[in-house]
Amino acid sequence: MSIWTRISDALQALRQGEPLSAVFERLRTPPERTVAFTIAVIALGAKLAKADGQVKRGEVAAFRRVFTIPPEDEANAARVFNLARQDVAGYDVYARKIAAMFPPRDPVLVDLTEGLFQIAMADGMFHPREEAFLQEVAQIFGLSDRCLRCLRARYVGDLPPDPYAVLDVAHDAPLDAIRRAYRDAVRDTHPDRLTARGVPPEAVQLAEHRLRDLNRAWEEIRAGRAA
Repeated sequence: MSIWTRISDALQALRQGEPLSAVFERLRTPPERTVAFTIAVIALGAKLAKADGQVKRGEVAAFRRVFTIPPEDEANAARVFNLARQDVAGYDVYARKIAAMFPPRDPVLVDLTEGLFQIAMADGMFHPREEAFLQEVAQIFGLSDRCLRCLRARYVGDLPPDPYAVLDVAHDAPLDAIRRAYRDAVRDTHPDRLTARGVPPEAVQLAEHRLRDLNRAWEEIRAGRAA
C-alpha cells in the first residue's frame, strides 16, 4: 500500500469537516508517522506556492519533481495539496511538526528546504514573501546561515556558491575536519538512513541532489587546498 493510499484513508476525516492540522495530530506512530511527514511536507509546499499570492502551474510541477508521484496516486496527492492550501493553519505550524521529527540541522531538513527553494523559483522569480517564508522555515529547522546562503546561491543565483557552506564548515577548518564533516553528511544522507528515520520512499529522492552537492563541495575544497 503506497503512502498516498494511506493518506487518502486519512482524508476520510477531512471529508467530515475536520481540519488538516487536526488530522495530522492523530498521525503519530509508524506507519502513520510517514503519513504525517508527507502531509506536513505537502502543506509546506502548497503554502509556499501560495506565498506570492497565487499558485502557478510551474510551482505545482516543481512539487511533482520533489516528490515522485505514481500516476495512479496523482489524484490523491493533488487532493492533499489543494486541502493544504485551504487549511487555516500557518506554514510555521507544519514546519515545527517536521522539525520535531528530526534533530536540528538534520540532512533531511536541508533536503526539504532545498525542495522548497525549487518550488519558489519555479516561476523564475524570488518574491519577498517567499524569501521570508524560507528564512523562517530554515530557522525553525535549525539550519545555519551558511547553509541557507548556499541554497539561495544555487537556486536564486544572486549570491556566489560556497562549498564550505554546503558542508557547513568554516573556511579555516582543517582539511581533516572538513573530510569528517563530508563523510558524516554523506552517511546521514544515505537512503537507508532516511528510510530508517521514517522518511517515505516517495521523499527519499530528495537526498539525491543533496549527495551530489556534498560530493562536488568536497572535491572543490580538496582541489583548492592541494593547489
